[in-house]
Amino acid sequence: MSRRGALRLGALAAPALAVPVALTGCGAGTGGVRGGVLRVAQAEDPSTLDPHKQGDMITMNVLINIFDTLTARDARGRLAPRLALSWSARSRTTWRFKLRRGVRFHNGEPCDAAAVKFSIERILDPATRSPIVELRYVKRVSVVDAHTVDIHTSQHDPILPAKLSLFGGVVVPPKHIAKAGDEDFARHPVGTGPFRFTSWRRDRELTMRRNTGHFHGTPDVEELVFTPLPNPASALAALQSGEVDLVTGLTPDAARQLSGYGGVELENHPGTRTAYLNLDTQVGPLRDRRVRQALNHAVDVPLLIDAVLDGKAREVPAMIPHGTFGFDASLRPYRRSLRTARRLLADAGHPDGFSTTLTASNTDAQVAEAISGLLARVGIRARVELLDPGTFSSRLTSKNRHALGPLYLAASSVWTLDGSSMLQSIVRGDRRQSRWKSERADHLIDAEELSVSPQERTKAFSALQQLMLDEAPFVPLYQQDIILARTTRAQWTPIVNGALAMESAEVSR
Repeated sequence: MSRRGALRLGALAAPALAVPVALTGCGAGTGGVRGGVLRVAQAEDPSTLDPHKQGDMITMNVLINIFDTLTARDARGRLAPRLALSWSARSRTTWRFKLRRGVRFHNGEPCDAAAVKFSIERILDPATRSPIVELRYVKRVSVVDAHTVDIHTSQHDPILPAKLSLFGGVVVPPKHIAKAGDEDFARHPVGTGPFRFTSWRRDRELTMRRNTGHFHGTPDVEELVFTPLPNPASALAALQSGEVDLVTGLTPDAARQLSGYGGVELENHPGTRTAYLNLDTQVGPLRDRRVRQALNHAVDVPLLIDAVLDGKAREVPAMIPHGTFGFDASLRPYRRSLRTARRLLADAGHPDGFSTTLTASNTDAQVAEAISGLLARVGIRARVELLDPGTFSSRLTSKNRHALGPLYLAASSVWTLDGSSMLQSIVRGDRRQSRWKSERADHLIDAEELSVSPQERTKAFSALQQLMLDEAPFVPLYQQDIILARTTRAQWTPIVNGALAMESAEVSR
């Protein structure tokens, strides 16, 4: 099927962006004098500047430049030291972290073992109301000496160091927070990161200046500015005029609109952000496994990637993306067959299909409409309901597991590069986004989350993915490339989890 035909299935055509006929360069290129201002556009503004009271990548992308974490990912995606120089498992329930000496927060307060203890226990404190879920097995933190901490867990957590590379690993200044209070800290953050917070005008811009005393060295960029530009057309117009230097989070369609214009570089890099359909297996037709399997046969993911995503994605056979721990290369995705899908629907008592609702964020409108069109070919009439990103996120994380309807389109960044990060909230029956009851799945989640042996974890992941293929509580879709547009004056290469750590960026004056 042609690209145009596939888009017609979703009852849409690719919208033209308001881009002028020609674009001109807006810098001297990387051969110029470096050290100027780098302006970065994201789709949204941060929700807060308190790193412990947020759980979304848009916000984390800003805060990772102001704060440091205990561990980090290097340019090749490997786990690397950050505030912690080394770590080791002292027992099944104790991880020891040796901290970097001499690190200070931007206000001069020492970043030591007491600060690490305070930070992790602040996340765990119910009064903080932190949405960060990765530290569910952590009970407490004990200070061994000024530069050594032990993190105690209720059960063995084999990937705790990886979980401390972003959200759960941010270290904050205890004395400053005690003096300023949470509300002031959320407006004027103080970290140890490569950039110091300067100012924030909500929905306009957030600025920070480089930290000349940072332990990783002084960033090339003097001033870093984040600007929320939710409309791709306005973001690209800002890029053309020189108001921004780097546009992140581009959709393939937006990138395609800009292809071929001078002065602008388009890049796509391998990413781990993985999209899927979550099916409500507890109500309506989707209670029947045959119906869920029919959806998997009907949604032609390779066609979706080619027609809607411009080939800038890779099919995921069973939820866990390529390049992460737990991926099983021997597993194969569903064979796309309209005949098989119709037969399964008829066997389940729906020979004429049925009507349902597919909910998505309006940022994923094109994909959702295309999926609706693909399902219509087998008689599944899925009306697309689009929500603004904030409403979608609040419903997704609410206690009402049915708040997003029978089917919803979602994605996970899989930022730990471990399959547990992909599945932790959506599979086990007692987790907040799970809509599937399976004792076997619960057992396998426990095995992969808690096993000491990497081999046992790998075995559990493979069995779990096969079970998910058989029972079909999800429709696995694809992992999307990281797509950037930048002027020739800016240089930066993202890491695979997509976090916007800009300390390695370069910009010409």
